[in-house]
Amino acid sequence: MTSRFMLDKANARMMGVCSGLAGLTGLDVTIVRVLTVLSLFLLGPVTILLYLVAGLIAPDRV
Repeated sequence: MTSRFMLDKANARMMGVCSGLAGLTGLDVTIVRVLTVLSLFLLGPVTILLYLVAGLIAPDRV
């Protein structure tokens, strides 16, 4: 069985990207959010661009 990345709007703070990643990887959503903020400091605009693309393209979890 293959897993697909889907936005999790039920646990979302903004677009559901971090909660979707947490569901896909099995990590706690807080850890994913902290890693996203750290990535923002390290990669800057690349993180924002990837977050927006994922939020706009990925399907919602039904």
